[in-house]
Amino acid sequence: MLLASLWWLGDNYSQPPSQIQLVEHADTDPMMTSQVIRKLAARGLVDRHPDPTDSRARQLSLTPLGAAVLTRALADVETTDENYFAALASRRDAFLADLATLNSANSDRGACDYDQELPPLMNVSPTGHLVRPRHR
Repeated sequence: MLLASLWWLGDNYSQPPSQIQLVEHADTDPMMTSQVIRKLAARGLVDRHPDPTDSRARQLSLTPLGAAVLTRALADVETTDENYFAALASRRDAFLADLATLNSANSDRGACDYDQELPPLMNVSPTGHLVRPRHR
């Protein structure tokens, strides 16, 4: 998601986006985003440059390798979507229109409190493995 957001920001604005702009656009946690961007940069998928107008900020851009990886990933997502919705056949457009209607009709209801703390379904162990939390 961060690569796709970075691509979109870079494609729609005249200046490379800052890490803060990426956080705001993707609605992600700043610390998590920073860690992921560092790993993507270490793998050659993202470039980080000092912002010429703010010495504390970094401008981000996709590398050619990052763009290639993103292109393949987006193609995989599209194929997966097509396969998943194939069972709807000719009813697909009507189904998607119905989902859009439901979303629109309920968008101002606050049906789900996203700020509510929920127990995690999985935790990350100190060794980096996913583990189920213990029920108390």
